[in-house]
Amino acid sequence: MTTEELEPKQEGLFETVKTVVWALLIAGIFRTLFFQPFFIPSGSMKDTLLVGDFLFVNKMAYGYSQYSCPFGLCPFSGRILGGEPARGDVVVFRHPTNNQDYIKRLIGLPGDRVQVKDSVIYINGEAAPQVPDGVFREVFEPQGGQGRLPACEYREGNDCVKTRYIETLPGSVSHSILDIGLRATDNTPVFTVPEGEYFFMGDNRDNSIDSRVPQSRNGVGFVPYENLIGRADRVVFSSAGKRMFYFWTWRSDRFFKAVE
Repeated sequence: MTTEELEPKQEGLFETVKTVVWALLIAGIFRTLFFQPFFIPSGSMKDTLLVGDFLFVNKMAYGYSQYSCPFGLCPFSGRILGGEPARGDVVVFRHPTNNQDYIKRLIGLPGDRVQVKDSVIYINGEAAPQVPDGVFREVFEPQGGQGRLPACEYREGNDCVKTRYIETLPGSVSHSILDIGLRATDNTPVFTVPEGEYFFMGDNRDNSIDSRVPQSRNGVGFVPYENLIGRADRVVFSSAGKRMFYFWTWRSDRFFKAVE
């Protein structure tokens, strides 16, 4: 093979490598500054978010911290262009101790006193009312890549059933929650949220390890402002199967569904 024949092939390879590098760089910038993909692996946010939901996290909502970069590598502390989260937001955050990303609903703001009594949230002494809203049904079978069985209040045939309520937080933010019966986290002491930190809970109240459980017991505890990654606004895609490409398990009714 002559030198003249090698040069076009080398140039073609160089152009391919350059294109891939630019694509990765643009994707990294996009992920860092704007939207981060997030896949729901567990049932702690049912029925707002289901196992297999795929969404993009709005990273512009609260500004940027070291956790805005992949692997937490942004070279600064604190937040820049920071925006305050609102009670009721569904938030992705970095766990304060185990370095994993979690998604929960923001319940308590800095300075709030939060307590759960008989499954009802009390914020600064006022109950967040719950109105019965029927039941949530799902097939009792392994879910998602982890193959976990759903927790049930009771079974009807092959259906797993939970009671559903509409809960209204201070500020008139309403959303659905699920309850399967009395659990240890249905009654808690009063938590006073420190300045610069937040209190989170899952909507699937009896199947969520959240701020009701202290970090000393492998719970979430209070979450610093710096650990917030972004707000979940919309489900883009959803699959009930073990693999995303099992198209017969896609939930088309959840495509581009707003997160409420």
